Amino acid sequence: MSDDLELVTIEEAARIVGKTPHNIRDYIQRGRIGKYNERGERIQRAQNGHLRVSLKEIRIFLSLVEQGLEKHHRAGLHPELGFHNVPEHQRTKHVHRLHPYLGKFIPQLVEWFLARYFQPDAVILDPFMGSGTTLIQGNEMRMHTIGIDISPFNCLIARVKAAKYDVAKARAEILEIEQRVTRFSKYLTRSDEVNLSLFPEERMENLKASLLDECHSTYLRTWFAPRALLEMLYYRRLIPQYQYQDLLRVILSRAVRSSRLVPHYDLATPKAPLPVGDKYWCKKHNRYCMPIDNCITKIHAYSGDTARRIAEFDKLRSDKSITILQADSRTVDLRAALASTVIAHRPIDGIFTSPPYVGQIDYHDQHIYAYELFGFPRQDELEIGPKKKGKSKQAQQEYIQGIVTVFRNILPLVKPDGRIFVVANDRFRLYPEIAKQSGLRIVDEFHRAVTKRTEQGDDPYQETIFFMMKE
Repeated sequence: MSDDLELVTIEEAARIVGKTPHNIRDYIQRGRIGKYNERGERIQRAQNGHLRVSLKEIRIFLSLVEQGLEKHHRAGLHPELGFHNVPEHQRTKHVHRLHPYLGKFIPQLVEWFLARYFQPDAVILDPFMGSGTTLIQGNEMRMHTIGIDISPFNCLIARVKAAKYDVAKARAEILEIEQRVTRFSKYLTRSDEVNLSLFPEERMENLKASLLDECHSTYLRTWFAPRALLEMLYYRRLIPQYQYQDLLRVILSRAVRSSRLVPHYDLATPKAPLPVGDKYWCKKHNRYCMPIDNCITKIHAYSGDTARRIAEFDKLRSDKSITILQADSRTVDLRAALASTVIAHRPIDGIFTSPPYVGQIDYHDQHIYAYELFGFPRQDELEIGPKKKGKSKQAQQEYIQGIVTVFRNILPLVKPDGRIFVVANDRFRLYPEIAKQSGLRIVDEFHRAVTKRTEQGDDPYQETIFFMMKE
């Protein structure tokens, strides 16, 4: 441990980093770096001559000061797990960015733990799969992965990320459907660039009317401008003509999400639609903006981006299996569900997961546009710890029971020395009790600063990664 922290005296640290001993003591007093003894153990007080500080912690803190990110660093946080220096394009590499998803962790966090605690060909389970980050990163690292989620839409995103494509054909389909909707959009705006004979006036009016007849959703009619609604309905109608239909659904869903009548700075949790054409002060762009009135702009942006991302992952993916189960982790018969897979009779080597945070997100509501557009069945009543139930003591107890039931159901398939990692913002300290009731012991806790979380602002908060094993 000492070697990892690079422990030195205050005077040695000051000399090495070009600061004064007073500066180093100030960092300690403000809780920016920790205090250690010679063995690398964290301490509150030290005898004269025995206090040590971590050169690694100091360098990371000073680097964050230079970047204006020092608010994300506190003593006791793991010096590597903030991933402060990982640029956005790596945090959202290849298919990890195919569709926005509140609450997902970055692939680098998964990679850090899987690389240190598991070997290639291991079987890794995520019983709260979400959009499938653990599954994709594990596959890239040559591990078999299993994901379980109650949400049909979450499973769609994960399946699309995990699918093996004929990349050239997928790209051709993506671009062809985009071009067809572009022609339709140009006719809607009476653009001179489109051959109007493709859409005779009478036929166009019939087409528009039939598209609107297919839209039975009050939500879609309310949250989208008329032109945007027609463009997305036309795209949806074309999807069955192609092979990679789920891939096209994810592109359309991503475009629809960004085409709602909402402020640019509030895509994640908008409260109400804005009037078409009304200006508003945009905190994101620091100027007056208007809500988007079309969908084709986003369809165009995300079509090329998606084709590029699936091609990137195709070069990196391994031949290890990815199994996606739409089920309730509390009740799923995992042994039966895996019976026809290549890992049917193998024990699970470990778990890497991030369960819902109590009272923080309504997971179905965050994608309401997709449920309304595609008619997926909703499973809201099966969510554990949804926002709508709040954070009361009763909600916390229901949450504990829900997570415990999941672990009790799946742990029999985890090998006796399996390693279990749970990412949690455990502000109510529920996980020690969850571990106890689940028959688990907490081996270690890793604390990290969470930064640059997509669409959730830059206010720092902390997560704990609990390392657990069976009792």
